[in-house]
Amino acid sequence: MSQNKTYDVIIAGAGSLGTPTAMYLAQAGLSVLVIEAMPSQGQASNKHAIGGVRATHSDPSKIHLCGSSIEIFSTWKETYGDDIDWRAGGYNFVAYTDEIENTLKNLLVQQRALGLNIQWLGKEENLEIAPQLNPDGLLGGTFSPEDGSASPLKACFAFWKHAQAAGAEFQFNEQVTGLVARGSKVQEIKTNRGSYSCETFINAAGGWSRQISQMVGVDIPIEADAHEAGITEPVQPMFDAMVVDIRECPGSSNFYFYQHPTGKIIFCLTPEPQIWGNLTQNTSSFLPQSCRRLVELMPILGNIRVRRTWRGTYPMTPDGNPIIGGVEGLDGYLIAAGTCGQGFMLGPGVGKLLANSLTGNLDAVEKECLQRMRYDRSFDSKEVLK
Repeated sequence: MSQNKTYDVIIAGAGSLGTPTAMYLAQAGLSVLVIEAMPSQGQASNKHAIGGVRATHSDPSKIHLCGSSIEIFSTWKETYGDDIDWRAGGYNFVAYTDEIENTLKNLLVQQRALGLNIQWLGKEENLEIAPQLNPDGLLGGTFSPEDGSASPLKACFAFWKHAQAAGAEFQFNEQVTGLVARGSKVQEIKTNRGSYSCETFINAAGGWSRQISQMVGVDIPIEADAHEAGITEPVQPMFDAMVVDIRECPGSSNFYFYQHPTGKIIFCLTPEPQIWGNLTQNTSSFLPQSCRRLVELMPILGNIRVRRTWRGTYPMTPDGNPIIGGVEGLDGYLIAAGTCGQGFMLGPGVGKLLANSLTGNLDAVEKECLQRMRYDRSFDSKEVLK
C-alpha cells in the first residue's frame, strides 16, 4: 500500500492528455503524480489513434489548442532530440457535392480570421495535391499545409520520458477508486493501492473520466463511442495529405485516410449510427464499408491488401468539443476529457493550457478557451469537422 504522500498535482490517466500535461507541469516546477490503470503510458485510447494532427476545425478553441500542438510536434525533434515521425503533409477536406463545398467555403472565412493557414483548391489544384483522387464529380477542397501526422506511440513515450526527467512520478497498474473532498476542496485521492493528497486533481481519464468525476458528485456528459481503423501493405509514395470526406453514406458519416511515410495507407471511418460503449472487438462490417469508400475516393487502391484492422473508443461530448477546466464551487478539481477522438492532436496544447492555468500564466486567448470549454456550457453548438 502506498503512503499518503502529498503532491501539487495528481493526474488520472497517462494518455494523450495526461502525459504532456504532466511534462509541462513538472517543467514548471510542480510536484506531479500520474495514476494510470494500465501497465504503461498510452495503453488505452492513445494506442488506437491513427496519428493525424490538424488545426482545421470549426471551433475557435480547438483551432488555437491544436495550433499550439502543431507547434510542439513540429519542433519536437529540434527541441528534445526525439524522432516522433512528425510530417507536415497537410489536411485535404474534399468536396464532391455542392452542399459540402458550401460548408467548407463558409468555414474558410472563420478559419482564416482565426489565423489558420488554409485555402480553397479548385478541382485541378486539388488533383495536384492528391493526383490519384477520383476526378469524377470532384469540385475541389480545402487544404491546410501545416497540419500533419506523428506517431502516437513515439510521442506518448517521449512525453512520458521528459515528464519523468522533469521530476513527474508515474504509478502504473493503479486505479483511482475515490475522491475525497473536505469542504469545497478535493484533497485526497484513493486508489486500489493506497491514498495520496494533492492541491489539484486533474481528471484526464478519457472514456473513463465520467465515472471518476461522479466520485466527487460532478456528472459530465462524456460517453465512449467505438471506432475502427485499418492499415494496408506498403506501396510506393503517392500523396502526403490526410484526405477527409465528410459526406454521409449508408453506415458512415465520414471517412479519412493518409499514406504513412512507410508507404502504408491508414484509414478510419466514423460509423452511423454511433456505437456506444468501451468496445474494442473488430466488427465484420467495418472493412467492407471502409474499403468501398477508400476505392471510391482513390480507385488506384483497388488491389491493395489490408494488413490489419483495430478498434478504439472516442470519449464523446454532445457538441463534439472537449471539457477543459475547473468546476464552480469545487476547488482543486480540473477536467481534461471528452476530446471526441482528437486527444492526440489536442494533448500538447491542452497540457500547456493547464500548466499555464495552474501557474497563473494564462493569456487572453487561453482564458477564452477555458470559458468556451467549461463543463457547464450549453453544448448547443456543434463542431462541424469532428
